Amino acid sequence: MRIRIVHGLALLSTGLLAGAFGYGAANLVPTFHAVPLGMRLSFHAELMKMNGITMQAAMGTAFLSSLTLAVLTRGRARLIAGAASLLTLASFLITRFGNVPINGHIKRWAVTSAPAEHAEILGRWELFNNMRTLTALAAFGLLIGLAVRGLRPVTRPEHDRADKS
Repeated sequence: MRIRIVHGLALLSTGLLAGAFGYGAANLVPTFHAVPLGMRLSFHAELMKMNGITMQAAMGTAFLSSLTLAVLTRGRARLIAGAASLLTLASFLITRFGNVPINGHIKRWAVTSAPAEHAEILGRWELFNNMRTLTALAAFGLLIGLAVRGLRPVTRPEHDRADKS
C-alpha cells in the first residue's frame, strides 16, 4: 500500500510540474511575444512572485517522491524511478541556475528599462524554460510508464521475515 501512495504522489507532483511548465511554454511564452515589452516584463515579474513558492514545492515533492519510489522498488522500476528523480532534479537546477537569475533581471527591467541586449537574454530564458519543461515531462512519462507496467516492491528474503515474526 505504501508503494502505491508514494507512486501516486510522484505521479501527481511530476504531472503538476510538467503541466505547469508545459502551460507556460505553450501559452505564456507566445503571449509574452504578442504584447508590448513593458507589459511582458511587468506580468513576468508578478508571475514569478507567485511561482516562487508553488513551483519550488512541486519540484521538491516531485524529486523526493520519485527518489522514495526508487528506494521502495527494485530492478528496472528502481532505475526508472531513479531516472525520474534525476530529471526532476535537473528541472530544479535548470530553473535555479538558468531561469531564476534572468527573472532577477526582468524584475529590475520592469521598474527601469530593458537593456539593448534584452531579446537575447529573454531568448536564453525561453531556452531554459523549454529544457526544464522537457525534463519534467520526461520524468512524468517515466512514472506513467511504471504505472502502466506495474511495480514490484523491494522484498526481504524469506529468512529475514521469519526472524522478525
